[in-house]
Parts: sequence; structure tokens; C-alpha cells
Amino acid sequence: MRVCSVGGQAVMEGVMMKSPTGIAMAVRRADGNIVAEYKDFSTKAKKGTFWGLPIVRGCVAFVESLATGIKTTTQSANMYGADAFAEEEPTKFEKWLSKTFGKDIEDIVIGVALFLGILLAIGLFVFLPQLISSLLFGEGKSVWRSLVEGVLRVAIYIGYLFACSSIKEMKRLFMYHGAEHKTIACYEAEDELTPQNAMKYKRLHPRCGTNYLFLVMAIAILVLTCVDVVIQYGFNFQIDNSVLAFLFRFGIRIICLPLIAGISYEVLQAAAKKDNWLTKAVRAPGMGLQFITTKEPTEDMIEVAIAAFYIAMGERDCAYYNDRANKKAEEPTETTADTEEAPLEA
Repeated sequence: MRVCSVGGQAVMEGVMMKSPTGIAMAVRRADGNIVAEYKDFSTKAKKGTFWGLPIVRGCVAFVESLATGIKTTTQSANMYGADAFAEEEPTKFEKWLSKTFGKDIEDIVIGVALFLGILLAIGLFVFLPQLISSLLFGEGKSVWRSLVEGVLRVAIYIGYLFACSSIKEMKRLFMYHGAEHKTIACYEAEDELTPQNAMKYKRLHPRCGTNYLFLVMAIAILVLTCVDVVIQYGFNFQIDNSVLAFLFRFGIRIICLPLIAGISYEVLQAAAKKDNWLTKAVRAPGMGLQFITTKEPTEDMIEVAIAAFYIAMGERDCAYYNDRANKKAEEPTETTADTEEAPLEA
């Protein structure tokens, strides 16, 4: 089996593939043609640096993946338009934003989207389960409160995925997610990379981000329960005011997020390198959730995923697809020879 250092994600009507040296994205445009984009990328989590240390590198990878995901999703929406390469004149408001903050308007939008995305995730997966568990058990000493909070977090996450899968646009996104997995699986199996061959492979993959996010939820139960036990029983620390106690526990959870993300990353990396009963057990819940987050793609979708993969691997460049797309777009459409209406017969 061939080792693959490329990972990816689904974007709007396309796929993003990330290699150690760059990020490639291919999108099937509204006119049916495939267009592509490539940007150099270098992770900050390099070996021999602080950011490359175990646990720390997991936090860096999480933030980089989140930022890259939002940026590529935004860009894919632009590429999907009828003319992906048309330059639009920025509005007065956009010019003001660029002048005020000294950044490109796209960077500002991505920054705002990243902030709102993090805020939503914290509200949905940290604040809400803590609030429900506090209403059930109060703010006194309780191990059960932490355990129930963790179970609620997992339940909310699964419910969120089911809700997303019921949206028509998200179903297509999940189909492209499946296309990404099949493409990588075909390459790893050392099979010729064609849409027909890739269709034979499973749409589930052990290195999927779904596995990682479930690990984050599961490890959060262990870490936060241990932290609560140490604070409440080890240090015998307790705040009488229920509101302040709630806010204190909420702050502890925010502080622990980087640690949880880092541990989850290391566990996932270790589980992906070996194939035994223990690693299969670690991967099993996340693999099961991929039945929700991936759908069977069409060959056209896999063709897009293969395009992104080839570019990420350096085997093709963007011009290979963009020139063909532009050439097809410039071809005159066929028209009927006689466009005049025939006179009505008496």
C-alpha cells in the first residue's frame, strides 16, 4: 500500500487537496468546466521548532485547518461563478475596509468568518452542554455533571451532523467529501487514478477530519472530568456563587481546548499509522460518523477530486484545466439556421 501525504476537504462544487508544500483546489464551474487554483503552503508546525512539538503541533494543525477550510470554501464560491476569473470593481465600503485595516477585503471576510465560526462552535459544543448539565446537577461538587456534559456534547455534535445532512446543498458537499476519500484511497492502493477505478473504493477513510472531531469530543470527556475532579476534590476548591462557579468552569474549558486538540491529534496520528484491534477501536466511532458526513459521489465529482489531487502532487498545473475551461467557454454555441417564425397557415 502506497503512503499518501495528501489530505483534503470538500468545498462548494469541488475539492481541496493539501500536500506538505501547497494547497490545490478544483471546482466544477457553473458552465460544467473544471477550473483550478494552487497556492504554496508551509505549516508552522515544523520539526525542531516549538510549534512542532507533540501536542503543540496538534493545536497548530487545528487552527491551520480551520483557517484553510474557511478560505478555500470562500474561494470556491467565487470560482463556481459563471466567470471565475473576472475582476470585479470593489465597492466604496470594501475600499474603506481595506484602507482602514490595511488588508485585502477577502482576508477581512475570512477573518470575520473564522471568528464567527469559532464563536459558534464554542457556543454550541462548550457553552450549551455545560449549561444543560448545570441545570440538571447544579454547581456543587459532582463528577456526574462533567460526564453528562461530555455525553451531551457528543449528542449535540451527532445531531448537528444529521441536521446538516438533511440540507440539499450539504448533501452535495458530502458527496464531494466522498469523492475526496475515494480518490486518496485509489492512489494509496496503487491503482490507476481514474474516476471509474476510484468509484470501486470505500468512501470512508481513517484519516478523515470527522474522526478527529469525534476524538476531540471523546478526549474532552476524559480531560475535563479529570480537571474537575482535581479542582473540586484534590484542591477542595469550590465557589459558592452559582453564576461565578459556572463562569469559572466555562473558562477552564476554554483554557483546556488547545490541550484537548493537541492530544486528539497525536492519538489520531498514532491510530492512522498502525492497524490492529486497538487502533480500529479508536477509529470506529469516527468511521461510523462518516456514513453521515460522506455520500456516494458521481464520476464527475471524482474527476474534480482527481484534478485537485494531481495539482497538489505537482503532476499537473492549474493551466492544464483553466486553459481548457476558458477555451470551451469561448467556443460559439450552436444556433439554429432559421430563427424566424414560419407564417401561420390559413
